[in-house]
Amino acid sequence: MRYGVLGTGEVGRTLAGRLVELGHEVTLGSRTADNPVAREWATAAAGRAHAGTFAEAAEAGEVVVNAVSGRVALDALRAAGAAHLEGKVLVDVCNPLAFVDGLPRLDPVESDSVGEQIQRAFPGTRVVKTLNTVNFKVMVDPGRVPGEHHLFVCGEDAVAKERVTGLLGEFGWPAERVLDLGGIGAARAMEMYLPLWLQMSRVFGHGDFNVEVRRAR
Repeated sequence: MRYGVLGTGEVGRTLAGRLVELGHEVTLGSRTADNPVAREWATAAAGRAHAGTFAEAAEAGEVVVNAVSGRVALDALRAAGAAHLEGKVLVDVCNPLAFVDGLPRLDPVESDSVGEQIQRAFPGTRVVKTLNTVNFKVMVDPGRVPGEHHLFVCGEDAVAKERVTGLLGEFGWPAERVLDLGGIGAARAMEMYLPLWLQMSRVFGHGDFNVEVRRAR
C-alpha cells in the first residue's frame, strides 16, 4: 500500500521506516519540500521511501498517518489539504502535549481532544485514534514489552477501525490485543492517559512499558 506519514520527528520516522520495511511505499511529509530530515530519511531508507510536503504526502498516501505534535496537528492537516484527505483513513497517533513552567499539560483536555478536533475539521476523513498510549519504539515492536499488553482504537467508521487494526497487526499487535473503545469521543480518555504515562516513564527511567487490561467475563 501507499502511506503518507505527516511529521519528521522520532514518531513519524519510526512509523514510516517500519512501513517501508514491511514493503509499503511511504512519503514522509513536512512543511517544506526541502526538509533536510525528511530528505535524509528518504535517502537512507531508499527504494519505496520518498520525502515531500504535507500536501504531497497526503496526496500520495492511500492511508495517512498524523504523527505531528498534537498542538499543531490541525495546521499540518490544513496544509495537507482537505481534498487530499477526503474519504481516506487518517491514523491519528498524536497527543496534545504542552509545557507550562516546565510541567506537562494537555491542551485540549477533558472537554475535547485532538482526535475530535480533526474529525470535526475534516468530516469527510475517516479518523482513527490509536498508538498514542505507547512509546514510539513500542508502537512498531510490541515485543519490547513482555506480556499480553494492549492498544486502543477509537473512531466513527467501523471499517476504518478494522483496516487500522490490520495495520497494527503488521506491526506485531494481535487483533485480540487491540481494544475498540467506540466513537472518536473516546480520544479524550486516550489522550488524558499521557500524564500517567509520563509519570511512569520517569519512575521506570525508560519507555518500554504498557498496560494490560484484564476483565471479568
